[in-house]
Amino acid sequence: MRVLIAPDCFTGTLTAGQAAEAMAQGWRAAAPHDDVVAQPMSDGGPGFLDVLAGALDGQTLSVTVADPLGRPVPAGVLMVGEGGERTAYLESAQAAGLHLLADDERDPGVTGTTGVGQLVAAALEEGVRRIVIGLGGSGTNDAGMGALSALGVGPADRLGRGGLALADLTPDDLAGLARARERLAGVDLRVATDVEAPLLGLHGASYGFGPQKGASQQRAQDLERALGHVTDVVARALPPQTDLLTGRPRRLDTTPGAGAAGGLGYGLMLLGGRRVSGVAAVMEAVGLVDGIRGADLVVTGEGTFDWQSLTGKVVSGVAETATAAAVPSVVIAGHALVGRREAMSVGLAGVYAVAETPEQVAAALDDPAGTLAARTGRVARTWSPGR
Repeated sequence: MRVLIAPDCFTGTLTAGQAAEAMAQGWRAAAPHDDVVAQPMSDGGPGFLDVLAGALDGQTLSVTVADPLGRPVPAGVLMVGEGGERTAYLESAQAAGLHLLADDERDPGVTGTTGVGQLVAAALEEGVRRIVIGLGGSGTNDAGMGALSALGVGPADRLGRGGLALADLTPDDLAGLARARERLAGVDLRVATDVEAPLLGLHGASYGFGPQKGASQQRAQDLERALGHVTDVVARALPPQTDLLTGRPRRLDTTPGAGAAGGLGYGLMLLGGRRVSGVAAVMEAVGLVDGIRGADLVVTGEGTFDWQSLTGKVVSGVAETATAAAVPSVVIAGHALVGRREAMSVGLAGVYAVAETPEQVAAALDDPAGTLAARTGRVARTWSPGR
């Protein structure tokens, strides 16, 4: 039997590459007669660049950018020659990721995305024609205004101080927006997101994702108002285009993916970026569809399998692609918080958790690779038909 193992990272414990290796080792130990292929995956969040660098023939340029609190942090720009043109792959989490902040520093009201703009600027200096930037795992909620400040849209002391400081934004603070759009007019800017959330509303950047970044309920409300004010100011500084179908002004804040990475998707869309599925972009780059078609079983995985996993994430993307190819798929997760019925909605034939009791959770944290390999081995004994 040919088994394709394609997991996301297990956030906080294993990278996608480490998870794929542990799962492959566990499967091979239990079913040595099976042909096991491991392909780490990403949906645009942490690990996006590592996964692509391992699959594409490119060169990674090392740069230093600002982290969410303005401190210097190393990052990379993956340069790849594609079709006679150069493409730059960027990972926003390298500059704005939640993992860059200590627990007591997690406050999306004051963190910013300036470093992401610096990454884009570094790519532009290389003369690329296409930029693909992965969004996910951010610790910010500033509608991408910090990133825009690094690209000359406005002063950093006005745009780069976090989401709450945007409550008094003025059109003058966005005086360079038109020039920045012209600078990127000849660049195919693709915003690869793991969610389709809008900028505002209950499922938007502030209410939907602010709490997991450290925002209290009151903080989330304040950020919602601040980002709503941003959209009003943007409409005055850059009058919206008219939708040819409806005759109404086009609202970027309601565009799917605008709320990704604390609204960074919205900020990049203001520069002409277009949203693409992060997991689909990675699957295309690594040739996963062909791998799935040649497999008898697909095994994916992630740290926590929950409601967010069912839309736009690695697990759902891999499972839906496997279903389309008539190949069964299962997920192995650190924790499983979604029932079998919901899992079947994306095509999964099985859900397996590494840890189900407090004792198992403790063991998994002490030895994440070992416990993941052991659980994968037990799954292999269930699914592998033997010699």
